[in-house]
Amino acid sequence: MQTKSNKKTGLLFGSFNPIHNGHLILASYMLEFTDLDEVWLIVSPHNPLKNKGSLLADHHRMALVRLALEDHQNLQASDIEFKMPKPSFTIDTLTWLSEKYPARQFILICGTDIFPSFHKWKNFEEILNQYALYVYPRPGYHLGKYADHQKITVFDAPLMEISSSFIRESIKARKNMSFWMPEKVYDYILEMHFYEK
Repeated sequence: MQTKSNKKTGLLFGSFNPIHNGHLILASYMLEFTDLDEVWLIVSPHNPLKNKGSLLADHHRMALVRLALEDHQNLQASDIEFKMPKPSFTIDTLTWLSEKYPARQFILICGTDIFPSFHKWKNFEEILNQYALYVYPRPGYHLGKYADHQKITVFDAPLMEISSSFIRESIKARKNMSFWMPEKVYDYILEMHFYEK
């Protein structure tokens, strides 16, 4: 049994705009079917490369993620990137967390879709040297030259073709999306009239 001193913590980054069952199934899969002890969902601030028009304010997205996870003790929401310089870079977040929580082993959870542009990430070689990557499949994407990298492990997580953009468009069109996310999250979205315009 692992002691607290070497707890393995998976980090799943995203805008979670909004969080939905696809995110939760992926986080749950990584928790239950790998050697991770816990998974943190890192809510990312506004990405300067993305259109801010449809993005809920940081604190609202954080509130929705906390609602989604409140009954799951080994899944946790984190707003660490809200407190860091913008734009936030994954290596800076990993470094900060490793310094703050030296007893934890942090592992980056990501999809195969990052690899075509992974070489453009800030200090991507340092990420590969310092951290393990637990990778889930995304349709049409492959590891390419990273296929045999010793720090990368691919897991056969279910393909969840649920997108936050589809959910946002559907809410705007007054569709019932109650099966697509936790009830508390959906109720909060409706109560606050999010994504209706």
